[in-house]
Amino acid sequence: MKKNKYLVCGAGGFIGGHLVKNLMEDGHEVVCADIKPKHLWFQFFDENENYDLDLKEYEHCLKVSKDVDYIYNMACNMGGMGFIENNKAECMLSVLINTNLLRASLINKVKKYFFSSSACVYNGSKQKNTFIEGLRESDAYPAEPEDGYGWEKLFSERMCRHFSEDFGLETRVARYHNVYGPLGTFDGGREKAPAALCRKIINAKLNSEKKISVWGDGEQTRSFMYIEDCISGTKNLFSNKFSEPFNIGSEEQVSINQMIEIIEDIAKYKVNKEYELDKPKGVRGRSSNNDLVREKLNWDIEYKLKDGLEKTYKWIYDEITSGKNNDKFTISSY
Repeated sequence: MKKNKYLVCGAGGFIGGHLVKNLMEDGHEVVCADIKPKHLWFQFFDENENYDLDLKEYEHCLKVSKDVDYIYNMACNMGGMGFIENNKAECMLSVLINTNLLRASLINKVKKYFFSSSACVYNGSKQKNTFIEGLRESDAYPAEPEDGYGWEKLFSERMCRHFSEDFGLETRVARYHNVYGPLGTFDGGREKAPAALCRKIINAKLNSEKKISVWGDGEQTRSFMYIEDCISGTKNLFSNKFSEPFNIGSEEQVSINQMIEIIEDIAKYKVNKEYELDKPKGVRGRSSNNDLVREKLNWDIEYKLKDGLEKTYKWIYDEITSGKNNDKFTISSY
């Protein structure tokens, strides 16, 4: 395998950290950049070229992309539904990261550029019921994405497309569907549902409590993708010839109540659910349709939800009981 130099933006975050580790295992040289101070990166490797700086600034993008072959842009201000519904302007400012990285890619003659988009780009009118049909890539238009975060992702997708058309820069776009797994945020306000529910049930069990809070009525449905599937799908898409956006997600759609039952089975501990109907809930139903990615990339997920949740639960349990990494995984940072 030819060894190359990669820039991973958002390297201190959840997906970015796993991607860096994977690229290093493949023998590539990796440059890492994130806005967080280095001691708060979820995974940190001394042997890499590491930068903690704000990629919304063009000069910083020029600096970190110098002499690199390929760029993975995983950097954005984001979190679970509780964060993105209450921080729309902050989420939309991430458009500056993509804008300035694309500009820098032209100056520094980057060979290929990857943008991490989201299922939040999909038309909200198609997500008003539970257990909907999986969303196809064409369902992003006519546009009615998640306000704030979803609009930023959809606009940035278009910018990648036009940089390819106008300037010849090769771009790839993945629409991620609810990625979860070890070495990710599980407390502090930015965690997503699988990690939040694992944490709540773990704490209930440790403290002999029988009740947990659940945002909404628990009937809202989603599909969740384990981090190792996310990395394999990302690398597959990056290495292929197709420039249009692809779903990288799972088709295994469950309600929040069903996911709680799975985690209860893993924990061997039953809880009562206290529904908080005034909390952010997002769309009623969302899931991936993988027809296109199976057809063109010959890719699909390997991990069933229960298998991924078992690994995630064990990791969060060990983190909570050890208390060693509270400054990394339980604070509201990005």
